[in-house]
Amino acid sequence: MRRFIETLKNIYRIEDLRKRILYTLGILLVYRLGSFVVLPGIDPSQLGALRRQTEDGVLGLLDMFSGGAFSHASIFALGIMPYISASIVVQLLGMAIPYFQRLQKEGESGHRKINQITRYLTVAILILQAPGYLANLHFQLPDTAFALKGIYFTVTSTIILIAGTMFVMWLGERITEKGIGNGISLIIMIGIIARLPFAFTAEFFNRAEEMAGGLVMFLVEMIVLFVVFMFSILLVQGTRRIPVQYAKRLVGNRQFGGARQYIPLKVNAAGVMPIIFAQALMILPAMFFRGENTTGIAAVFADITGFWYNFVLAILIIVFTYLYTAITINPNQMAEDMKRNGGFIPGVKPGRATINFLYEITSRITLPGAVFLAIIAILPSFAVMFSVDSQFAQFYGGTSLLILVGVVLDTLQQIESHLLMRHYDGLMKHGRVAGR
Repeated sequence: MRRFIETLKNIYRIEDLRKRILYTLGILLVYRLGSFVVLPGIDPSQLGALRRQTEDGVLGLLDMFSGGAFSHASIFALGIMPYISASIVVQLLGMAIPYFQRLQKEGESGHRKINQITRYLTVAILILQAPGYLANLHFQLPDTAFALKGIYFTVTSTIILIAGTMFVMWLGERITEKGIGNGISLIIMIGIIARLPFAFTAEFFNRAEEMAGGLVMFLVEMIVLFVVFMFSILLVQGTRRIPVQYAKRLVGNRQFGGARQYIPLKVNAAGVMPIIFAQALMILPAMFFRGENTTGIAAVFADITGFWYNFVLAILIIVFTYLYTAITINPNQMAEDMKRNGGFIPGVKPGRATINFLYEITSRITLPGAVFLAIIAILPSFAVMFSVDSQFAQFYGGTSLLILVGVVLDTLQQIESHLLMRHYDGLMKHGRVAGR
């Protein structure tokens, strides 16, 4: 406790760090207040049906990512997810289209052009999603909930929803530039955290109302949640470097020796992005969901606890983990950098042999990381099977838990860097905070 108080004092003494943290908190407060501003022309007292619709299922995930703005018919209802979807699409295009590959190699000017294209794509996605969201409002809410109707309401509300998401993007960029941590990730995290107290309280009272063993089960749930949380920390941190001896063993080379050396590869190089992209695709069928009598693909994929939803989600996560790893790790570039700096892998010839060696190692260590991501993603379904409240079950895995862990580690790592740069003690007594 004394060390924690001393760390807070050190943070306060550093003027630049103190201003960055306060600036970040102020921006997040603006975002949270905006999440409760209802679209003009809608009666806030008649949103009960929309909130019931987002208590569970795929729309419940959307509401969680938006911090409840989706169920409040807020000006921020579509949240930041359209921007993330556009970012992932642009990154995938960089693997297949030479134009985007050239932009990625042009440095700062290329990144600015990519960001501009991402924004345009975000607007295009919003033009499609905003009318769909408004159509869902008309389907769920009674006519008396709308003070404005017709084409005027649709056009003005579409413009407001697009402007709301673009404003949230701007807030995230301001945090990244002048605050602490990654702005977009922090905005998603704060929305998820906003749902945690309500989900925790609901689960506690549900267990307390049980005649026998309810509180004991609640204690067991907390223990399991802590174990999953610690496992998620290990998964997000991954392995920051692979021993050369272990790498050779993976490819069947038993003849190794000498000093212990490492290759800068991680078991989970893709982070949480494969889950976000996979769930973005899984949400598409839910756009056609219009009631309890829905059948076919829309009904199957609207049930996030069903077998087929989780099976397809797991397969997509594994596939996208390999794709995203291919984006972030380039064996050709790694081999060139090693050759340029006079480095080499003991026992492996420079050039094509090194490229093949790195490619094979990356492919083999990515599989366990992809499988672990898939397991974490489908854990909420197993929690629901054990009668855990559907909203609280989302914190047993999936994107929510991995985002919380990853963003917290990244933010703490930046704070620690500021402390160490000014010759203060870090946040940990031993070692350093490891980010993604």
